[in-house]
Amino acid sequence: MDLENQRRVKEAAENFGAENVVVIIGAAEGEAAGLAAETVTNGDPTYAGPLTNVQLGLAVYHIIEPEIKSIVDEAVYEEQVGMMEMILEVDDIIEEMTEIRNEYSKY
Repeated sequence: MDLENQRRVKEAAENFGAENVVVIIGAAEGEAAGLAAETVTNGDPTYAGPLTNVQLGLAVYHIIEPEIKSIVDEAVYEEQVGMMEMILEVDDIIEEMTEIRNEYSKY
């Protein structure tokens, strides 16, 4: 997760309360999704950005997870994510995201 997005997430959590912020990840690989998820829950593991040592514990999901897919308009999802979903390692991404949520998420 780049430094600007880290700043935006941190600012949103401060302004609206961490319990009111949900981060939706769209990374193409499980490892990249997991790194972004860890950043917004447990702090930046690379120690390079605004979330270094900041444990927000935010709720975090990948766009392809059933919890998110089920609440997005089907036509919009198909147009924006459908093609990508066909080529992604969906099970790997879901497994990675679930592990991060179980370990670090407070919400």
